[in-house]
Amino acid sequence: MIRIARKAWRRLISMRTALVLLFLLALAAVPGSLLPQRPLNPTKVDAYLRTHGAWGRFLDRLGLYDVFGSAWFAAIYLLLFVSLVGCLVPRIRQHAKAMARKPLPAPKNLDRLPESGRFDSGDAPVAYASAARATLGRRWRIVQREEPGGVVTLSAEKGYSRETGNLIFHVALLSALILIAVGRLFSYQGSVIVQQGQGFCNSPTSYDAWRPGRMAADGHIGPAPFCIDSLDKFTATYTDTGEPSKFKADVTYSKVRSDGTDGPPIKHTITVNHPLRLSGDRVYLIGHGFAPQITVRMPDGSVQHDQATFIPSQPTTLLSEGAFQEQGKPDAKQDIGIEGFFAPTPQDMGNGVITSSAPQVDNPVLGIFVYQGTVNPNGQPQSVFSLNKSKLTQIGQANLRIGQTTRMPNGVTVTFDGWVPWASMQVSHDPTQGYLLFAAVAMVVGLIGSLSIRRRRLWLRITPAVAENQGSPTVVSVGGLARSDSGNFTTEFAGLLDRLRGVATVAEPGLVSARKE
Repeated sequence: MIRIARKAWRRLISMRTALVLLFLLALAAVPGSLLPQRPLNPTKVDAYLRTHGAWGRFLDRLGLYDVFGSAWFAAIYLLLFVSLVGCLVPRIRQHAKAMARKPLPAPKNLDRLPESGRFDSGDAPVAYASAARATLGRRWRIVQREEPGGVVTLSAEKGYSRETGNLIFHVALLSALILIAVGRLFSYQGSVIVQQGQGFCNSPTSYDAWRPGRMAADGHIGPAPFCIDSLDKFTATYTDTGEPSKFKADVTYSKVRSDGTDGPPIKHTITVNHPLRLSGDRVYLIGHGFAPQITVRMPDGSVQHDQATFIPSQPTTLLSEGAFQEQGKPDAKQDIGIEGFFAPTPQDMGNGVITSSAPQVDNPVLGIFVYQGTVNPNGQPQSVFSLNKSKLTQIGQANLRIGQTTRMPNGVTVTFDGWVPWASMQVSHDPTQGYLLFAAVAMVVGLIGSLSIRRRRLWLRITPAVAENQGSPTVVSVGGLARSDSGNFTTEFAGLLDRLRGVATVAEPGLVSARKE
């Protein structure tokens, strides 16, 4: 059992396993970009479920509407984290030792290396060694050694930063994984639907959906003090084919001072991918829809004005559904409940069936089904987008255009007064966002370094003139070895050999060292 465990551990901490897990993590993230995600936009998820039926519910059971919060994504994430730690620690230790070691001594036979060459010089070995070191430059780590018989060798090596870049990439990747986990603990997200002319404050009670991280939920971090005082205007622009072109929300916001008073109002425009940034929080524009306005004459003769948020049931045409709940006299069973749909660009399908052909608003139709009775029979909180019809009786239905009125029994009338747009906004807080940017930059820098830097080794053996023949030249033998396969080392070595030959002086008869200017 111990042997199996050790073998499994070695497999897990291998770089090959880490790469496989990284690929699986990227593959697992694909549904998060293709499917609507419940933490980001629950409205779109609900619309997707209504549109796709059984297939949508099957995807929901797999957790594909909350990919990054699913158990299977967390399992891949944790395994990748353990694998990276296990393979990076020994690699960092080995690289530190390699950086501390001096380049290896020159092999005995340089001509057996993959690249080699030889030439003569009129310089003394020590003098030529100094000139060769200057020619190679600072990019090479060079160690000069002496051998018996006055022979001088140079051991040169470069490209250590290739492994450094590789380690920087993986350490930055590991740091990003840690930062994402920490960010999940200290982050919070709030989603709210805001009708034009209304606003909200950054408080958990103001949101339709509030998702705090564990530390935020425990009170270790609180929402930043600011308010979106008003959604002044929302504008949606579409192409001729109905494709969205631009969504823009003009808002007025204010920051709350330390003494609890509101600061001066500030105007700002929020567009998709350009959030409003406040006190470390980001206010995103997520989606939009319509809020029809009606006037209802109740059975007792009173008049009530109302507008309700309708949720798109068809994302492409923004055909939307919603409900109105009008309270009458207590215990009189004179409440009026209205369910309906809003077709921004209506298309008559026959037999009174209306749908929408485009998301632009063009002479819209409000289809209503009117009920009378008790809209909230049990007195408990209920959805504002649908009716509890257990104690309601339908008294009529109609398709209305703006300004039209329909009359029901008991003197009930419903008038379609118009509509206002609403925008879905999300406030997100992640204290690790800046550090994640730094980690991403480090990953790119490390990856570029690991791909572009080439590991090379070079040796020079400088043999002095023969004592019996003082006019004989100094012999310089050069050998090279590529530690990485990238690049054409043969061409590179030929260039180095030419440069080294260029600093050698021409031997003159009877002279050992007469440097050529």
